[in-house]
Amino acid sequence: MKRPPIFPAPQFPPVKLRAFQRMPPAVFPVIMGLFGLGIALRRGADAIGYPVAIAEILLGGVSLLWVFATLGYVAKMSQRPSVIMDDLAILPGRAGLAAMSLGMALLAVTLLPYSIGAATAVMFAALGLHVVIAGLIALALLQGPAEGRHITPVWHLTFVGFIIAAVAAAPLGFTSLATGILWATCAIALCIWGVSIVQLVKRVPPAPLRPLLAIHLSPAALFGTVALLLDMPMLAMGFAVFGGAILLAMIATARWITESGFSALWGAFTFPLAAYASLLLGLGAKMGPNSVWVWAGIAVLTAAIGIVPAIALKVLQAWTKGTLAAKTNAATA
Repeated sequence: MKRPPIFPAPQFPPVKLRAFQRMPPAVFPVIMGLFGLGIALRRGADAIGYPVAIAEILLGGVSLLWVFATLGYVAKMSQRPSVIMDDLAILPGRAGLAAMSLGMALLAVTLLPYSIGAATAVMFAALGLHVVIAGLIALALLQGPAEGRHITPVWHLTFVGFIIAAVAAAPLGFTSLATGILWATCAIALCIWGVSIVQLVKRVPPAPLRPLLAIHLSPAALFGTVALLLDMPMLAMGFAVFGGAILLAMIATARWITESGFSALWGAFTFPLAAYASLLLGLGAKMGPNSVWVWAGIAVLTAAIGIVPAIALKVLQAWTKGTLAAKTNAATA
């Protein structure tokens, strides 16, 4: 007769974790999505004409939330610095920490109307931080198992995410920097898109990972936005059309993408949708109030207003209840 497996008895009393000892990186993608929604609302105020204060209030609150969450992760690392490599060993950790540094770039975009100096300093700090995070992720991939090195949509966050800094660099006057980032990240994104199409043809991704496919919309939206800021309207419209094709594909396969039910990976839906709304509304502001871009932007922004806060609220609630770390396998310091 086969003996049943032996498990260690649960520790009693349960070990009490120190503050932020298991801070989950998975909270950062939805914070990034809320940043994106605030920026989309700011662009909507220019294109549609409602009070911009709505956007600024949201962006102020999200900025404080990002600062709090980032300090929480710094507190986690202060207890055991090597914990960052444990988090980067798993997909939710890589996505979350890339989103953390990209959140700083979005903070620079948020600061643009208030302080050129602060926005510039934060933008360059964000670029430096993301270089470090991207380097650590590359190291974690090289040190990890071979099967973990397959290209995933999260690679856009890691290696294409620098494009968010260009959204701040262009209006700050760093046009050469913004142009260089645009073309370099375009080349990387094309490779990731191409490989991802081949992967989709060859094998069906596991249901729990399918929400990550939404990330493919982000580069198209951001490339279009940067092109618009660099006065390349035709290129911006081209990326808007390409992004629209990705969005329509996502809508058509929504039931398949969400088959496994809600998880923290649904945070992947938030920023791409908001970023695409920003692009459409930016085109609408440039082309005129009666252009098709305005109406398309209003439609996508309306969807983002309904979807982004709903997903963010569920993820943030899981964080405050202490369940997000366990569900995303966050490392313990």
